[in-house]
Amino acid sequence: MKAYLSIGGNIGDRGKNLAEVCRRLREHPQLKLLKESSIFETKPWGNLDQPDFWNQVLEIETDLPPLDLLELCQKIENELGRKRIIHWGPRTVDIDILTYDNREYKDDRLTLPHPRMEERAFVLAPLREIAPEYVLPSGRRIEEVSGEGEVRKL
Repeated sequence: MKAYLSIGGNIGDRGKNLAEVCRRLREHPQLKLLKESSIFETKPWGNLDQPDFWNQVLEIETDLPPLDLLELCQKIENELGRKRIIHWGPRTVDIDILTYDNREYKDDRLTLPHPRMEERAFVLAPLREIAPEYVLPSGRRIEEVSGEGEVRKL
């Protein structure tokens, strides 16, 4: 199954943390990292009183079911020092599943596609870079949607 992940962080060595997420995903036996976007610097979303984020989008192929993929993402976040103290607060790393094989999925732990992906420029800009023909869950082409927020390619 093909999935897109959004990764980002704004505390610690942001570049090292993003690279470490990619390394760990590459090494997982049930996952293949197909594409990595450039890194984009963005202003925080929600809680504005924090450092700028570095964000990327990854295209992966996996046979992990959605909840197993979520558990893997959360395990990597925790191992890299992620603390869930403040909603939309500072973090070493955040890994969100944006889409999973264009399927819809909803339970108390995971909603797919990601419910706010089309609102966020920090998701759309890197996704547009690696999947310029992508059709968003709303049916719009990614080139037609910019989302909110400022992004700067590093």
